Amino acid sequence: MDEKYPDQGIEGQDQNLEAERGWPAAAPDGGEPRPAAEPVLGPPTGDDRVDAAVAGLSRLARAPADEHVAVLEEVHGRLRDILGEASEGTP
Repeated sequence: MDEKYPDQGIEGQDQNLEAERGWPAAAPDGGEPRPAAEPVLGPPTGDDRVDAAVAGLSRLARAPADEHVAVLEEVHGRLRDILGEASEGTP
């Protein structure tokens, strides 16, 4: 616990650290590993191009951490292109 900011400590808090790991988590009883959860990407946006770009984020669950930046940059670039087309009036 941080004495200057006592409410910022994490001791005693029940956290699910497995949710951020890219490999299957061990079962609570020490048995077989649980499968990693698939990311939830949210509801459809109404624009198929945006939905396809955002769906690219699902690759993060299977990609090693050192590849995450490339995946994020690719998705960001696609979304930026779509936004640029929309501001120019291209459907």
